[in-house]
Amino acid sequence: MSNAKHPFPWHGWLGIGLAAIFWILNWSLTGLRTHWFFLPLWAGFALLVDALTFLRDGSSLVRRSWPAFLSLFLISIPSWWLFELINSRSQNWFYDGAQFFTPLQYGFFTSLGFSTVMPAVFTSASLVATFDWLKKLRLGPKIDPTRPTLLGFFVAGWVMLALLWTWPHYFFPFAWLAVFFILEPVNYWLGYRSLARSTARGNWRPVIALFLGCLLCAFFWEMWNYYSYPKWIYRVPFVNFWHVFEMPLLGYGGYLPFSLELYALYNFVAGVSKSQRFREFVHILAD
Repeated sequence: MSNAKHPFPWHGWLGIGLAAIFWILNWSLTGLRTHWFFLPLWAGFALLVDALTFLRDGSSLVRRSWPAFLSLFLISIPSWWLFELINSRSQNWFYDGAQFFTPLQYGFFTSLGFSTVMPAVFTSASLVATFDWLKKLRLGPKIDPTRPTLLGFFVAGWVMLALLWTWPHYFFPFAWLAVFFILEPVNYWLGYRSLARSTARGNWRPVIALFLGCLLCAFFWEMWNYYSYPKWIYRVPFVNFWHVFEMPLLGYGGYLPFSLELYALYNFVAGVSKSQRFREFVHILAD
């Protein structure tokens, strides 16, 4: 079992307060309101989940480095705008209520919302990583990061992106694969942190932690979005049935590789920054 001697940190109480207050406000008020409440609601979520991680493990992203934790919010903004660019072609989601904002207002408030994606996913993955069943998981298949393998990944990523851009109606799922396939080899070649160093040893624990952490976020993203306004709505070809909140059930599968893309994006930016603090900040199960 995890060590239970660690006290619940103060930032966890702050997270509880933020999440509770802005959840209630977001669902109880009418009219335009979510653009004001999204950031504090999800900041509260990230702080609470991080505090639970510290409670279980004695370590967490916030306790590791406040500046690096805050940097997640900044790096998250351009990272999600990249997916908005891809969606401008695939048109798999749109924002109901966006019509009430000027382009400048829209860019400002959506960027505030986008800033919470990485903090939420990485704190959740870190929490999942504290559970003993995952730490004790046996080694799995090994993927040797040879030059041909990595080059194959890199080329496949660009092919996926080209197919998506050319025939978005059929290849839209590649939005949740292409970025990872492109960046993961780059991170490895440049000596940045990458999952390839773990899977080379058959260690899939970091991948599973990211998967499950992102699914936890997915549940709250979709649940809180359901009664929000403005809100996002999906238009997903072929699988637009069995909705769980606004999201088609099969659409939740996209959150799994999406977590890997976020991880690759963060490590690329952290590597380019040349900051050792940022490079070593997000490490999950000694990946």
